[in-house]
Amino acid sequence: MVKVAFFAEILIEEFDGASRTMFQIINRIDTNRFSYLFVYGKGPDQLAEHASLRIPTLNTGLNKDYSFTMPALVKEQLKHELDTFQPDVVHIATPSLLGFFALRYARQRNIPVISIYHTNFISYIPYYFRKFPALIKPVERWMIAATKRFYNSCDSVYVPSLSMIRQLAHFGVDDTKLALWQRGIDLTLFNPTKRDLAHVHRHTGNSKPNILFASRLVWEKNVQTLMDIYDRLERAGIPYNMIIAGDGAAKEDMERRMPNAFFLGKLEHEELARLYASCDIFLFTSTSETYGNVVIEAMASGLPCIIADGGGSSDLIRHRHTGYKCLPKSPEDYIIYIKLLLNDPELHRVIRNAALAQVQQLDWKMLTDRYFEDIQQLASSPSDNLVWTAC
Repeated sequence: MVKVAFFAEILIEEFDGASRTMFQIINRIDTNRFSYLFVYGKGPDQLAEHASLRIPTLNTGLNKDYSFTMPALVKEQLKHELDTFQPDVVHIATPSLLGFFALRYARQRNIPVISIYHTNFISYIPYYFRKFPALIKPVERWMIAATKRFYNSCDSVYVPSLSMIRQLAHFGVDDTKLALWQRGIDLTLFNPTKRDLAHVHRHTGNSKPNILFASRLVWEKNVQTLMDIYDRLERAGIPYNMIIAGDGAAKEDMERRMPNAFFLGKLEHEELARLYASCDIFLFTSTSETYGNVVIEAMASGLPCIIADGGGSSDLIRHRHTGYKCLPKSPEDYIIYIKLLLNDPELHRVIRNAALAQVQQLDWKMLTDRYFEDIQQLASSPSDNLVWTAC
């Protein structure tokens, strides 16, 4: 039996793309082969049948949706629980306070560490510190140094896209530790057969073409560019509906700036799958993704994508073949491809079919089987990272 201590800030299955990825692993744990201890901040009191330990959290005010765990408040209890559990492998989701605590613990006890690069936090800094521009560069330098130190102290790091591998290597992370581990897609959930025009009509009250944006509504998703696209579409007088699925700190400002858009709030996956399949274009302006789950979900639903050429999601689209990539902050660029797809049904069909063919290659079971094989292998060999430098 391999024992794994799994550390994460948030373990709520439908919270965001990172959480959904983690639960693809969690929901496939073979309890005859693996025993997990989950250590986390936000989440249920008990995670299924697994050993679970919740840690106190603190909201920083930077983003009301996210809190930081505070392991220092329960340090001795946490160490005691971990020593009693005696993990063979430590899995760390995020280089947070909890993540660095877990890393120090593992290094002191020569336990191998695996991590998955879920979130491109460095790309968030210009948004979080936009009111304090003088701090942006110093904070970026500090975070890059911390990122390099953290991932170089891990034994294996799963990264969802080649662009993120290149970025981490550029920061100074040892590329021999970095492995491409993309995200899978549930093709029974996300597929074109879910198309239901009557469902969309109940929201919009009309039969105009529907442009969908689905994401957490936070500034780091480059929603300013989305609002600029909306302004230009309104001025152009193009018949369309802008549909926004999601919730977050920027929602009130977006509703005020986009009075004719349809804000549907956060949707469960079944309803979101029906919405993807029933719209005409998927628009995604974010450049902060490590992967871009929503882009793959839209492609699998038969929805042509127009996205920002930046971040990990840009790796998912072959420009002019499976979708379109735009200059991230150029609303005019997006408008060109929106008009192209709305005015050319045959092109729309070709892009749609090429995207559908691409996503058939993604399979969650294959990816999680590889993860568990790597966990088994890590457990059989002590960590090579014996030296820890405190941050």
